[in-house]
Amino acid sequence: MTQINLTIPDMHCNGCLRAITRLAQKLDPQAQVSADLPTRRASFTGALDEAALRAALARAGYQPG
Repeated sequence: MTQINLTIPDMHCNGCLRAITRLAQKLDPQAQVSADLPTRRASFTGALDEAALRAALARAGYQPG
């Protein structure tokens, strides 16, 4: 199990968090996502490849920092 911590400047609301969670779960259906919206930090836990996750987020308009 991997934990990936990213800053996602374009994550502003719970709708963004739901979209980001769906993206992560397309890569790993068991992925779990937690976020702190005020700081725009997200933690992803699961069998995720960081490069693939970053690419999926960027394609969806959530360029990770």
